Amino acid sequence: MMLCEVRIFMEDSKGKFVTQDETGEPAPVDEVEGRVEAEMKRIEGAAREAAAQGTQNPEREREGRELREEGERDLEEINEVDSRQ
Repeated sequence: MMLCEVRIFMEDSKGKFVTQDETGEPAPVDEVEGRVEAEMKRIEGAAREAAAQGTQNPEREREGRELREEGERDLEEINEVDSRQ
């Protein structure tokens, strides 16, 4: 009896599902991946900037600051996209 009910349910629901590919919606894993990459840029840039300040290396400090700022911009963009949804 149970097998018959499952088969009927599956037959009734054929064609009623829409995939993420069909809607163009990104997978949640992909959304998180972008946020993690942006956070890592921000953290790595801040660490490089602090290390360069300790060694008094202005060029490395600038590179670290630029990486940190890039990560912050990426996070802002992701947050803007999330707030629109």
